[in-house]
Amino acid sequence: MQNSDQQPTPKKLVIASRESALAMWQARHIQSRLQSLYPDTEVTILGMTTTGDQILDTPLAKVGGKGLFVKELETALADGRADLAVHSMKDVPMNLPEGFILAATGEREDPRDAFVSNDYASLEDLPANSIVGTSSLRRQSQLQARFPHLKIESLRGNLQTRLRKLDEGQYAAIILAAAGLIRLELGDRIRQFIAPEHSIPAVGQGALGIEICADRPELIAILAPLNHPDTQVCVEAERGMSRTLAGSCTVPLGAYAVCEADNIRITGFVASVDGQQMLIETAVGSRVNAEALGKALASQLISKGADKILAAL
Repeated sequence: MQNSDQQPTPKKLVIASRESALAMWQARHIQSRLQSLYPDTEVTILGMTTTGDQILDTPLAKVGGKGLFVKELETALADGRADLAVHSMKDVPMNLPEGFILAATGEREDPRDAFVSNDYASLEDLPANSIVGTSSLRRQSQLQARFPHLKIESLRGNLQTRLRKLDEGQYAAIILAAAGLIRLELGDRIRQFIAPEHSIPAVGQGALGIEICADRPELIAILAPLNHPDTQVCVEAERGMSRTLAGSCTVPLGAYAVCEADNIRITGFVASVDGQQMLIETAVGSRVNAEALGKALASQLISKGADKILAAL
């Protein structure tokens, strides 16, 4: 069996993945795609526990950010235990360590944030001082801007852990990425999809990234059929904005891009954690240079004072 570039496909491919239910769903999804593309290749999954999975009592922003979910997988790539790693794109740091590249971006699931509650149908229904759980400064700032009467508290752990904490009554509601709930067939827990204009998603939210070692160019052709061009250019634009603003989960910012014919429309924001200061800008440009469009959006935000908001953090 050969791929489209007539290179022989490897006898075996190993996918590195976190061991959370959602990460394993994502890895199995890519495994299934690869097995159907290359039936003669044995595709296995190497499940791993990352530092980010182990530190559950502290907000990510205080312990090093989302890169904690990626580092161990990159080590497995570097030492040859795995050929590719599958990530949620929103967990991938804006600057990959030297020696690693993103080989493909999988098609995006619903990018919106989801309101999950056992007692209330929507954010608007929550009474004053209701406790809302989220691990994200991005969500916190946007929630506080719209609903200053709500109390936002940190919520860490995998999807099942977060839902359990809600079901135990620790929170009146929690905010999660809709994509994860849909992928794990938990979409019935979603009471309200929050429109992107009310909760601008995280950079790359809902998209899957496939990372490889830069010195494995033969894998790029093998993984090319998994790349979704519209998702790729939108995520490139979003990451271009965030990278320019030095974005990480220690910074309340978000960006969401959509393809419109040959163009990309991207909206991004930067805010103070309490939501008192918030800047939102939109840019439209050619999809040919998506990253440059994201950088241009960042420049728009900086010209309005985003750098001052970020410096104050």
